Amino acid sequence: MTAFRRSAASLSRFSELEGRLGELIAEHMRFSTGRSTSPSEVRSWNRSLPALAGDLVDAGLGDVEVLMEYRLPLSDKRVDVVLAGHHPETNDHSYVVVELKQWSEAESWEEDPTMVLVPHQPGGPKLHPVLQVRDYCSYIGDFVSSVTDPDKQIRGAAYLHNAYDPAVRDLFDLPQDGNGQLFTAQRRGEFLDFLRSRLAPLPGAEAADRLLGGKVRPSRQLMKVAAAEVKERTQFTLLDEQHTAFRMVMHAVERAHEEDRKTAVIISGGPGSGKSVIALSLLGELSRKGTSTMHATGSKAFTTTMRKVAGKRSPRVQELFKYFNSFMTSSPNQFEVLICDESHRIRETSANRYTKATLRTGRAQVDELLSAARVPVFLLDEHQVVRPGEMGTMETIRRHAKDKGYQVHQIDLAGQFRCGGSALYEQWVLRLLGLAPGGPIPWEGDENFVLSTASSPTEMEEFLRPTLEQGYTARLSAGYCWPWSKAEKDRPLENDVRIGDWARPWNSRLDRWLPGVPPSALWATEEGGFDQVGCVYTAQGFEYDWSGVILGPDLVFRDGRLVVDHMANRDPALGKKTTDAEAEALIRNTYKVLLTRGMRGTVLYSTDPETQEFLTRLVGR
Repeated sequence: MTAFRRSAASLSRFSELEGRLGELIAEHMRFSTGRSTSPSEVRSWNRSLPALAGDLVDAGLGDVEVLMEYRLPLSDKRVDVVLAGHHPETNDHSYVVVELKQWSEAESWEEDPTMVLVPHQPGGPKLHPVLQVRDYCSYIGDFVSSVTDPDKQIRGAAYLHNAYDPAVRDLFDLPQDGNGQLFTAQRRGEFLDFLRSRLAPLPGAEAADRLLGGKVRPSRQLMKVAAAEVKERTQFTLLDEQHTAFRMVMHAVERAHEEDRKTAVIISGGPGSGKSVIALSLLGELSRKGTSTMHATGSKAFTTTMRKVAGKRSPRVQELFKYFNSFMTSSPNQFEVLICDESHRIRETSANRYTKATLRTGRAQVDELLSAARVPVFLLDEHQVVRPGEMGTMETIRRHAKDKGYQVHQIDLAGQFRCGGSALYEQWVLRLLGLAPGGPIPWEGDENFVLSTASSPTEMEEFLRPTLEQGYTARLSAGYCWPWSKAEKDRPLENDVRIGDWARPWNSRLDRWLPGVPPSALWATEEGGFDQVGCVYTAQGFEYDWSGVILGPDLVFRDGRLVVDHMANRDPALGKKTTDAEAEALIRNTYKVLLTRGMRGTVLYSTDPETQEFLTRLVGR
């Protein structure tokens, strides 16, 4: 964890050097994150932090350590201030999380009392600051191992140091507790009493060292919550190889404790073979046993949905689901188990344009994941690598693990639970796309799965829409062969996918709802998604009852087989550095993903007449 730190007395002296404090914190942010700060952030630091420091000094707490812009572990979220010191009665380490607001007025949003409206501030309703600081307290207690008794060691407060009660009266309607109290300038005396009740007039540097140096891992308390939540939300029965894979991981965890050995487990399987069922079952069982366990993926859509499925009623449980690039600074074996779902999405490195220079080491992302846990578990489907830079294959993971001297166990999931459990259909898709030998073959039918073609996207839509009225789920998806307009939060989506007289928008790029349009990450699962065309990045990892797939001009039938024309693909990810061979493999894998999302049936349509005729002959209808 990182933070800009000073004692309260030292910090208060910066009030005489207007502008200097903000500059120092901005410099710290550039060094620690590689991110430049905005002028408004600098102004906020210059105005709020000296006010807080002055209050601490007036309370006789000048030696308390002030951690500014404290970065929450395994997150890019930052807390305004954490005060570190000793409890005045027990002398134990004591921490006060403070959310500073410069608001002079605010009111509750009438549509949702957990949100507030602040005049003259952009962005619409904001989370109530009491809830904001309460969440920060819970997160620190859940993931920082040096906080051994969070119920006693952590308290939180929102401090509106420019506001007086009448101008923010609505905000007091939200119930407060120890981890979420609200103070204004009018209640400054109460705020000083609150600080004195939690912090003694003693140096806090050692308590700050302990907080910043504490190992990051889920607490046992959080594991109990996760076990109950996952068990109640997901009732799974593991079959055959699924159960074998589950037991293999549990055995590896037991041996890791008994023999102090490190083992990587690789679980491979096609679409619908139960990889994510295994992942959630492991998370629930390991949490029940109190084993520190994290779940990670490389997909925003998939992570968002997993958080919703496994932690719908518990934001704390949702924080167990991270992204692959969250472990760049993790110490070796920081966790007992790290479950890497959708491991085919592992990238070459975790660095991106926001990564600070000191972390741009070129270290392979797979090495970071292998190192972070005593038992790293990788669940993957090699035929779902769809973007340049993705390198999650069994061979890559095995090679990196062997190079480090780790034992490796591997199991293949032969079962097929998507596509109606039709192994015939999965094999038909693989041969159609040239991902399995033998070439395309006619569809001979399967009583558990429906495959058909449509003569137009209109006919496809007319076939699928009634299934929604029957209570099924259905989606339309397509290869990335049309431009994609930038989404605006107050405007309807553009009809970018145009085929003759038929036109529909791509799924939303936004993280928020538009009228009748789900956010990008929830296109595959939320009501309203049928009216947009999904791309591979929002479809990957999900399933729906009925699937309509539009093959674009990047995959066409010529000379007896499907060939790739990557120049017809509009995906910005397939840039100039992507070779022809790489682009061909990625496009074929893209259609493999799209063609294997349906549970009950798939309807095909190609924009290319020759390809459409070929598909109709193969399918027979």
